[in-house]
Amino acid sequence: MIWMTWRQHRQQVLFVLIGMVAVSALILPTGLRMHDVFTDSGLADCLRRTGDAEFVTVGPGSNDCAELANQFLARFGNLQPLAVLFAVLPLLVGLFLGAPLVAREVELGTHRLVWTQGVSRLRWAMIKFGLIGTGCLAIATAYTLLLSWWIRPLNGANGSRFTVLIFDQQGIVPIGYTLFAVALGIFAGTVSGKVMPAMATTLVGFLAVRLLVAGVARPHFQAQRERKFPVTSQVEPNQLNGDWIIHVGIYNSSGVQVAANQQRSCRPESPSPSPSATPAGPTPEGCEEGLYNLQIYQPGSRFWLFQTIETGIFVALAAVLVILAVYRVRRRIS
Repeated sequence: MIWMTWRQHRQQVLFVLIGMVAVSALILPTGLRMHDVFTDSGLADCLRRTGDAEFVTVGPGSNDCAELANQFLARFGNLQPLAVLFAVLPLLVGLFLGAPLVAREVELGTHRLVWTQGVSRLRWAMIKFGLIGTGCLAIATAYTLLLSWWIRPLNGANGSRFTVLIFDQQGIVPIGYTLFAVALGIFAGTVSGKVMPAMATTLVGFLAVRLLVAGVARPHFQAQRERKFPVTSQVEPNQLNGDWIIHVGIYNSSGVQVAANQQRSCRPESPSPSPSATPAGPTPEGCEEGLYNLQIYQPGSRFWLFQTIETGIFVALAAVLVILAVYRVRRRIS
Protein backbone atom coordinates (compact mmCIF):
# COMPACT_ATOMS: atom_id res chain seq x y z
CA MET A 1 0.00 0.00 0.00
CA ILE A 2 2.82 2.41 0.83
CA TRP A 3 4.63 1.61 -2.42
CA MET A 4 1.43 2.00 -4.42
CA THR A 5 0.73 5.39 -2.83
CA TRP A 6 4.25 6.53 -3.72
CA ARG A 7 3.84 5.40 -7.33
CA GLN A 8 0.50 7.19 -7.59
CA HIS A 9 1.82 10.51 -6.36
CA ARG A 10 5.49 10.54 -7.28
CA GLN A 11 4.90 12.82 -10.27
CA GLN A 12 3.21 15.42 -8.07
CA VAL A 13 6.02 15.17 -5.52
CA LEU A 14 8.55 15.64 -8.31
CA PHE A 15 6.78 18.82 -9.47
CA VAL A 16 6.79 20.17 -5.92
CA LEU A 17 10.51 19.46 -5.55
CA ILE A 18 11.22 21.18 -8.87
CA GLY A 19 9.25 24.17 -7.58
CA MET A 20 11.32 24.19 -4.38
CA VAL A 21 14.53 24.18 -6.38
CA ALA A 22 13.25 27.06 -8.53
CA VAL A 23 12.28 29.10 -5.45
CA SER A 24 15.68 28.41 -3.87
CA ALA A 25 17.51 29.44 -7.03
CA LEU A 26 15.51 32.68 -7.03
CA ILE A 27 15.97 33.77 -3.44
CA LEU A 28 19.30 32.32 -2.32
CA PRO A 29 21.50 34.77 -4.31
CA THR A 30 19.46 37.82 -3.27
CA GLY A 31 19.25 36.54 0.30
CA LEU A 32 23.01 36.14 0.61
CA ARG A 33 23.54 39.62 -0.80
CA MET A 34 20.98 41.20 1.53
CA HIS A 35 22.48 39.54 4.59
CA ASP A 36 25.97 40.72 3.63
CA VAL A 37 24.88 44.32 3.12
CA PHE A 38 22.71 44.25 6.24
CA THR A 39 25.77 43.35 8.31
CA ASP A 40 28.48 45.31 6.49
CA SER A 41 26.48 48.56 6.41
CA GLY A 42 26.29 48.65 10.19
CA LEU A 43 22.49 48.37 10.19
CA ALA A 44 22.51 45.06 12.06
CA ASP A 45 24.71 46.52 14.84
CA CYS A 46 22.61 49.68 15.01
CA LEU A 47 19.41 47.66 15.44
CA ARG A 48 21.03 45.58 18.17
CA ARG A 49 21.94 48.76 20.05
CA THR A 50 18.48 50.25 19.62
CA GLY A 51 16.94 46.99 20.75
CA ASP A 52 13.25 47.03 21.53
CA ALA A 53 13.14 50.67 22.59
CA GLU A 54 9.62 52.06 22.32
CA PHE A 55 10.77 55.60 21.47
CA VAL A 56 13.83 56.98 19.72
CA THR A 57 15.27 60.47 19.44
CA VAL A 58 15.00 61.98 15.98
CA GLY A 59 16.78 64.77 14.22
CA PRO A 60 20.45 65.65 13.62
CA GLY A 61 22.82 63.78 15.89
CA SER A 62 20.19 61.26 16.96
CA ASN A 63 21.17 57.68 17.52
CA ASP A 64 18.40 55.97 15.57
CA CYS A 65 18.90 53.69 12.57
CA ALA A 66 16.50 55.35 10.14
CA GLU A 67 19.16 56.62 7.73
CA LEU A 68 20.89 53.23 7.47
CA ALA A 69 17.53 51.51 7.07
CA ASN A 70 16.51 53.91 4.28
CA GLN A 71 19.77 53.27 2.46
CA PHE A 72 19.23 49.52 2.73
CA LEU A 73 15.64 49.75 1.49
CA ALA A 74 16.73 51.93 -1.42
CA ARG A 75 18.76 48.95 -2.63
CA PHE A 76 16.54 46.03 -1.67
CA GLY A 77 13.09 47.42 -0.90
CA ASN A 78 11.85 46.44 -4.36
CA LEU A 79 12.23 42.78 -3.32
CA GLN A 80 9.55 43.09 -0.62
CA PRO A 81 6.64 42.39 -3.02
CA LEU A 82 8.36 39.14 -3.96
CA ALA A 83 7.64 37.86 -0.45
CA VAL A 84 3.93 38.49 -0.98
CA LEU A 85 3.97 36.19 -4.01
CA PHE A 86 5.09 33.33 -1.78
CA ALA A 87 1.74 33.57 0.04
CA VAL A 88 0.29 31.24 -2.60
CA LEU A 89 2.72 28.38 -1.92
CA PRO A 90 0.64 26.66 0.81
CA LEU A 91 -2.46 26.99 -1.37
CA LEU A 92 -0.69 25.42 -4.36
CA VAL A 93 0.33 22.44 -2.24
CA GLY A 94 -3.28 22.00 -1.14
CA LEU A 95 -4.59 22.30 -4.69
CA PHE A 96 -2.21 19.88 -6.37
CA LEU A 97 -1.48 17.38 -3.59
CA GLY A 98 -4.51 17.54 -1.28
CA ALA A 99 -7.49 17.97 -3.60
CA PRO A 100 -6.69 15.10 -6.02
CA LEU A 101 -5.72 12.65 -3.26
CA VAL A 102 -9.18 11.15 -2.82
CA ALA A 103 -11.11 12.92 -5.57
CA ARG A 104 -9.08 11.35 -8.40
CA GLU A 105 -9.47 7.85 -6.93
CA VAL A 106 -13.23 8.27 -6.60
CA GLU A 107 -13.58 9.92 -10.01
CA LEU A 108 -11.74 7.06 -11.72
CA GLY A 109 -13.19 4.36 -9.49
CA THR A 110 -9.76 2.92 -8.60
CA HIS A 111 -10.55 3.01 -4.87
CA ARG A 112 -12.90 0.04 -5.28
CA LEU A 113 -10.11 -2.09 -6.72
CA VAL A 114 -7.91 -1.43 -3.70
CA TRP A 115 -10.68 -2.17 -1.22
CA THR A 116 -11.32 -5.56 -2.85
CA GLN A 117 -7.66 -6.54 -2.37
CA GLY A 118 -7.94 -6.92 1.39
CA VAL A 119 -7.08 -3.31 2.20
CA SER A 120 -9.61 -1.80 4.60
CA ARG A 121 -11.01 1.67 4.03
CA LEU A 122 -9.43 2.91 7.25
CA ARG A 123 -5.98 1.58 6.38
CA TRP A 124 -6.27 2.99 2.87
CA ALA A 125 -7.16 6.42 4.22
CA MET A 126 -4.58 6.48 7.01
CA ILE A 127 -1.68 5.47 4.75
CA LYS A 128 -2.58 7.91 1.98
CA PHE A 129 -3.32 10.79 4.33
CA GLY A 130 -0.32 10.01 6.53
CA LEU A 131 2.24 9.79 3.73
CA ILE A 132 1.04 12.85 1.86
CA GLY A 133 0.63 14.81 5.09
CA THR A 134 4.15 13.94 6.26
CA GLY A 135 5.59 14.90 2.88
CA CYS A 136 3.74 18.21 2.90
CA LEU A 137 4.93 18.90 6.44
CA ALA A 138 8.54 18.38 5.37
CA ILE A 139 8.10 20.61 2.31
CA ALA A 140 6.40 23.34 4.32
CA THR A 141 9.11 23.28 6.98
CA ALA A 142 11.87 23.55 4.37
CA TYR A 143 10.44 26.52 2.48
CA THR A 144 9.39 28.25 5.71
CA LEU A 145 12.95 28.11 7.04
CA LEU A 146 14.24 29.38 3.70
CA LEU A 147 11.78 32.27 3.44
CA SER A 148 12.24 33.27 7.08
CA TRP A 149 15.99 33.49 6.54
CA TRP A 150 15.59 35.44 3.30
CA ILE A 151 13.19 38.06 4.62
CA ARG A 152 14.96 38.74 7.94
CA PRO A 153 17.05 41.74 6.71
CA LEU A 154 13.98 43.36 5.16
CA ASN A 155 12.12 42.91 8.44
CA GLY A 156 14.92 44.67 10.28
CA ALA A 157 15.10 47.56 7.82
CA ASN A 158 11.43 48.46 7.89
CA GLY A 159 10.07 46.79 11.04
CA SER A 160 7.53 44.96 8.93
CA ARG A 161 7.48 41.40 10.19
CA PHE A 162 4.06 41.92 11.84
CA THR A 163 2.57 43.42 8.67
CA VAL A 164 -0.27 41.52 7.03
CA LEU A 165 1.05 39.16 4.30
CA ILE A 166 4.63 39.62 5.55
CA PHE A 167 3.69 38.01 8.88
CA ASP A 168 2.23 35.13 6.87
CA GLN A 169 5.47 34.23 5.06
CA GLN A 170 7.75 33.49 8.00
CA GLY A 171 7.99 31.94 11.42
CA ILE A 172 5.83 28.82 11.70
CA VAL A 173 2.45 29.90 10.32
CA PRO A 174 3.16 28.73 6.73
CA ILE A 175 3.37 25.19 8.11
CA GLY A 176 -0.11 25.55 9.60
CA TYR A 177 -1.44 27.05 6.37
CA THR A 178 -0.01 24.16 4.33
CA LEU A 179 -1.46 21.44 6.55
CA PHE A 180 -4.83 23.19 6.50
CA ALA A 181 -4.79 23.56 2.70
CA VAL A 182 -3.95 19.87 2.22
CA ALA A 183 -6.57 18.71 4.72
CA LEU A 184 -9.18 20.97 3.12
CA GLY A 185 -8.33 19.53 -0.30
CA ILE A 186 -8.63 15.97 0.99
CA PHE A 187 -11.98 16.63 2.66
CA ALA A 188 -13.31 18.47 -0.40
CA GLY A 189 -12.35 15.45 -2.48
CA THR A 190 -14.35 13.10 -0.26
CA VAL A 191 -17.39 15.35 -0.66
CA SER A 192 -17.27 16.12 -4.39
CA GLY A 193 -15.68 12.93 -5.70
CA LYS A 194 -14.26 14.95 -8.61
CA VAL A 195 -10.92 16.70 -8.92
CA MET A 196 -11.93 20.07 -10.34
CA PRO A 197 -14.75 20.79 -7.87
CA ALA A 198 -12.45 19.70 -5.05
CA MET A 199 -9.78 22.14 -6.22
CA ALA A 200 -12.31 24.96 -6.54
CA THR A 201 -13.63 24.29 -3.04
CA THR A 202 -10.07 24.24 -1.68
CA LEU A 203 -9.28 27.57 -3.35
CA VAL A 204 -12.38 29.36 -2.07
CA GLY A 205 -12.31 27.80 1.39
CA PHE A 206 -8.62 28.46 1.96
CA LEU A 207 -8.83 32.11 0.94
CA ALA A 208 -11.99 32.69 2.97
CA VAL A 209 -10.53 31.24 6.18
CA ARG A 210 -7.18 32.99 5.72
CA LEU A 211 -8.86 36.37 5.23
CA LEU A 212 -11.18 35.81 8.18
CA VAL A 213 -8.35 34.92 10.56
CA ALA A 214 -5.95 37.63 9.34
CA GLY A 215 -8.50 40.43 9.13
CA VAL A 216 -10.85 39.67 12.02
CA ALA A 217 -9.24 37.32 14.53
CA ARG A 218 -5.52 38.14 14.45
CA PRO A 219 -5.78 41.77 15.62
CA HIS A 220 -7.55 40.49 18.76
CA PHE A 221 -5.42 37.50 19.71
CA GLN A 222 -4.28 39.71 22.61
CA ALA A 223 -5.68 42.94 24.01
CA GLN A 224 -4.56 45.87 21.87
CA ARG A 225 -2.42 48.57 23.42
CA GLU A 226 -2.75 52.32 23.17
CA ARG A 227 0.13 54.77 22.80
CA LYS A 228 -0.08 58.56 22.99
CA PHE A 229 2.72 60.99 22.22
CA PRO A 230 2.79 64.74 21.48
CA VAL A 231 2.74 65.99 17.95
CA THR A 232 5.57 68.38 18.84
CA SER A 233 8.39 66.34 20.34
CA GLN A 234 12.01 65.40 19.93
CA VAL A 235 11.16 61.70 20.22
CA GLU A 236 8.96 59.39 18.16
CA PRO A 237 7.91 55.76 18.38
CA ASN A 238 10.60 53.40 17.15
CA GLN A 239 9.38 52.35 13.73
CA LEU A 240 11.91 49.53 13.51
CA ASN A 241 10.94 47.55 16.61
CA GLY A 242 8.26 45.60 14.74
CA ASP A 243 5.08 46.94 16.37
CA TRP A 244 1.90 46.27 14.40
CA ILE A 245 0.12 49.64 14.11
CA ILE A 246 -3.58 48.92 13.69
CA HIS A 247 -5.06 52.42 13.93
CA VAL A 248 -3.72 55.97 14.15
CA GLY A 249 -5.25 59.39 14.68
CA ILE A 250 -4.53 62.94 15.87
CA TYR A 251 -6.36 64.33 18.89
CA ASN A 252 -6.51 67.69 20.64
CA SER A 253 -6.04 68.34 24.36
CA SER A 254 -9.75 67.69 24.96
CA GLY A 255 -9.48 64.19 23.54
CA VAL A 256 -11.40 65.04 20.37
CA GLN A 257 -10.13 63.48 17.16
CA VAL A 258 -9.09 66.14 14.66
CA ALA A 259 -7.64 63.87 11.97
CA ALA A 260 -8.32 60.18 11.38
CA ASN A 261 -5.78 57.73 9.97
CA GLN A 262 -3.01 60.31 10.19
CA GLN A 263 0.05 60.98 12.28
CA ARG A 264 1.94 64.26 12.57
CA SER A 265 5.43 65.07 13.74
CA CYS A 266 6.77 68.54 14.51
CA ARG A 267 10.14 69.42 15.97
CA PRO A 268 10.26 71.70 19.05
CA GLU A 269 11.42 75.26 18.53
CA SER A 270 15.05 75.98 19.21
CA PRO A 271 15.98 77.39 22.65
CA SER A 272 14.96 80.99 23.30
CA PRO A 273 17.20 83.29 21.27
CA SER A 274 19.33 85.97 22.78
CA PRO A 275 18.01 89.59 22.57
CA SER A 276 20.09 90.21 19.48
CA ALA A 277 18.97 87.09 17.73
CA THR A 278 16.10 86.90 15.26
CA PRO A 279 12.86 85.95 17.04
CA ALA A 280 11.52 82.47 16.42
CA GLY A 281 8.84 82.21 13.75
CA PRO A 282 5.19 81.30 14.37
CA THR A 283 4.18 77.74 15.22
CA PRO A 284 3.79 75.75 11.98
CA GLU A 285 0.23 74.98 10.94
CA GLY A 286 -0.94 71.70 12.44
CA CYS A 287 1.56 71.78 15.31
CA GLU A 288 -0.62 73.58 17.85
CA GLU A 289 0.15 73.02 21.48
CA GLY A 290 -1.79 70.14 23.04
CA LEU A 291 -2.15 68.03 19.91
CA TYR A 292 -1.09 64.42 20.29
CA ASN A 293 -0.88 61.28 18.18
CA LEU A 294 -2.72 58.14 19.19
CA GLN A 295 -1.71 54.67 18.07
CA ILE A 296 -3.61 51.42 18.63
CA TYR A 297 -1.10 48.63 18.21
CA GLN A 298 0.11 45.14 18.98
CA PRO A 299 3.69 45.13 20.34
CA GLY A 300 6.36 43.56 18.17
CA SER A 301 7.35 41.42 21.16
CA ARG A 302 4.14 39.42 20.63
CA PHE A 303 5.22 38.21 17.19
CA TRP A 304 6.00 34.64 18.24
CA LEU A 305 2.96 34.42 20.49
CA PHE A 306 0.74 35.41 17.56
CA GLN A 307 2.60 32.96 15.31
CA THR A 308 1.90 30.15 17.78
CA ILE A 309 -1.77 31.05 18.20
CA GLU A 310 -2.43 31.27 14.48
CA THR A 311 -0.51 28.09 13.69
CA GLY A 312 -2.51 26.30 16.39
CA ILE A 313 -5.78 27.47 14.82
CA PHE A 314 -4.89 26.13 11.38
CA VAL A 315 -3.43 22.87 12.68
CA ALA A 316 -6.60 22.29 14.70
CA LEU A 317 -8.76 23.00 11.63
CA ALA A 318 -6.61 20.59 9.61
CA ALA A 319 -7.04 17.87 12.23
CA VAL A 320 -10.83 18.29 12.21
CA LEU A 321 -10.94 18.12 8.40
CA VAL A 322 -8.81 14.96 8.32
CA ILE A 323 -11.10 13.29 10.88
CA LEU A 324 -14.14 14.23 8.79
CA ALA A 325 -12.41 12.94 5.64
CA VAL A 326 -11.66 9.59 7.30
CA TYR A 327 -15.29 9.37 8.41
CA ARG A 328 -16.53 10.01 4.89
CA VAL A 329 -14.16 7.41 3.44
CA ARG A 330 -15.40 4.81 5.90
CA ARG A 331 -19.12 5.65 5.81
CA ARG A 332 -20.07 7.74 2.81
CA ILE A 333 -17.96 6.80 -0.20
CA SER A 334 -19.09 3.73 -2.12
